[in-house]
Amino acid sequence: MHTENRPSRFILLAALLIPLTDAGAGWPPAVEGQPLPTLAPMLEQVVPAVVNISTVTRIEAADHPLLRDPFFRHFFEIPREHQQRENNSLGSGIIVDAKRGLVLSNHHVIAKADAIKVTVHDGRTLDATLIGSDPETDVAVLRIPAKDLTALPFADSDRLQVGDFVVAIGNPFGLRQTVTSGIVSGLGRTGLGIEGYENFIQTDASINPGNSGGPLVNLRGELVGMNTAILAPGGGNIGIGFAIPANMARAIMDQIAEFGAVRRGLFGVGVQDLTDELAGALGIRNREGALVTTVDKGSAAADAGLHEGDVILTLNGKPVRSSSDLRNQFGVLRVGEPVELDVVRNGKPRRLNGKIADPYRDFVSGERVSPSLAGAVLGELDTQGGVPAIPVGTVDPDSPAWLAGLREGDRIVQVNGQRIGSLRDIATVLRSSKGLFSLRIQRGDDLVLLARR
Repeated sequence: MHTENRPSRFILLAALLIPLTDAGAGWPPAVEGQPLPTLAPMLEQVVPAVVNISTVTRIEAADHPLLRDPFFRHFFEIPREHQQRENNSLGSGIIVDAKRGLVLSNHHVIAKADAIKVTVHDGRTLDATLIGSDPETDVAVLRIPAKDLTALPFADSDRLQVGDFVVAIGNPFGLRQTVTSGIVSGLGRTGLGIEGYENFIQTDASINPGNSGGPLVNLRGELVGMNTAILAPGGGNIGIGFAIPANMARAIMDQIAEFGAVRRGLFGVGVQDLTDELAGALGIRNREGALVTTVDKGSAAADAGLHEGDVILTLNGKPVRSSSDLRNQFGVLRVGEPVELDVVRNGKPRRLNGKIADPYRDFVSGERVSPSLAGAVLGELDTQGGVPAIPVGTVDPDSPAWLAGLREGDRIVQVNGQRIGSLRDIATVLRSSKGLFSLRIQRGDDLVLLARR
């Protein structure tokens, strides 16, 4: 279960079900010549693709200030591990590529983990490597040794309808291979404040703590969603659960598997929902669509010919139901992908074409600053959040910058203990100190010290 930093106290991240039992073992195979309905044959194929995920996070223990003094610890021979405590958590995951050993789960299941273990259906516990994760969609991709694995096939989640039967599978409360069934209760749920990009499938299949990252499957045994959260005003399950659509999870997974992170582009448009009054004034028959309120100068949206007052009805052939729906669709598009928009302008339909722009097109290669930062792209100093820092763009996995601990979205505040005010300052510091020893960065709301070993 994952509840921290969530705006609503009613949202509990979790995932699913009731134990598989042999309760019906003594029942007749048929009644009046008709076989009894059962999900067992489908589950026999699906369950081996569902895994248990356990993590260990080492947290600095609160202690006396003297114990933080390296000299004091050395003098009294106090090992550093005595200053740490371990926090363990459990969740679920889905094997989606048996050949490559790829496992899909939630970001909040593995966030800040120092070690990740995956237990597969046959009882093996394997060390997992985190390829990457995306907090904005709550998707994480792990890799385990690809031997004797069973993968779950993807379904087209765009074809789901309210009323479709679905089955949720996972490891609630540490129980293995637990299954519940229900229906799709709603589609396109947004505004819950759980994630940056929200387009949830709502289901009444029971979802419980420990099932985050487990699959939601259709009756063919195909993956239609990844269980992520429940609405629980009293702290218990009331039959309102949420899953990330398989199409969204797959699009994010493909980028993480290729780049180690999600490389979102920039289109440069601001939108809002249509009201009844606006829809009537603009000649829109219903309230579906997104009203363009701003178009950034020199942006990809401007290059495509979008104007303020346009109403966007479709993006790449998919209907746009609201401003949040449009944001979700843009959120899975890669840099350089084509964009085709159907819009209404002054009551008349138009079709516009553009391309997703690179948000880091004005950044420079870290290798131009120092060989120690090769693999990253760096921007000029800004004061975002009131802290002067150098923003970090994409970071190639296994590059010198990656091995130094830099990740996309970080902001460099100090280098080798010295505050920096420009890219030139970084180059000067690293040249004079003959190497990179430490970086103090802003990562989200935290200031983090990265030290080279």
